Amino acid sequence: MKPGVLLSLLLVCVMTVTGYAQKSPVDETDMAIKGIPRKGQRVTIQLDSKRVDDSWQKQLSEKFGSKFKSDKGVYTMDAVVIEDISKTPIRLISKVDATPTGTTVWWSIDLGNAYLSKDATPVQWKSSEKYLKDFARMLYREDLAVQVSEAEKALVSSQNNHMAVISKADVIKKDIEKNKVKKQEIQQQLAANAAELLQYNNLIDMNLKEQEAARADIVNMRVALEAVKDRMSKIE
Repeated sequence: MKPGVLLSLLLVCVMTVTGYAQKSPVDETDMAIKGIPRKGQRVTIQLDSKRVDDSWQKQLSEKFGSKFKSDKGVYTMDAVVIEDISKTPIRLISKVDATPTGTTVWWSIDLGNAYLSKDATPVQWKSSEKYLKDFARMLYREDLAVQVSEAEKALVSSQNNHMAVISKADVIKKDIEKNKVKKQEIQQQLAANAAELLQYNNLIDMNLKEQEAARADIVNMRVALEAVKDRMSKIE
């Protein structure tokens, strides 16, 4: 991975941590469930809705120790005990919705003698608010853990790439040294070749002189031969 990409990933991680610390609001809001308006609490989580929904269903089924009913995205639990909110069984209706900026988890709680509300049941409302915020923080921590893991993998990849680049540089340096040696060998060969060529040129010059001398010998021999023939012709 390129250094710029890794840096961007780490910056996103840091910015996400800051955003998580500031954006886990819980507000009191009404929602119509099967045409019936119900007062409840809603937490906004800046994560993918499917991931939040899956985690919320797991929370409902595992942490509360009871099965929930699902009907068109509405989750219902009867006679469930959530110690942090109420020591007595409660009825819970919940819904997860995707929003342009993330996901909302809404729930309405029937405490038996009253519905959860900020004014009527302030103590339970605070406990319930903390529960939703803790759920949001848990998801944020999980998301950050994934980002940290990815950043660590990216860092290892970047380090490996850096080592590969260094190794490549070492190979190039060795190739340069080999090239220098080869160049020196070629230069030596060229020098030897030039000396050999000079020697051949000298031999050619010598041969030309020998040829000239040989031609002169032939001429002399012909003159001598003619002289002998001439003497022979004059003998009576």
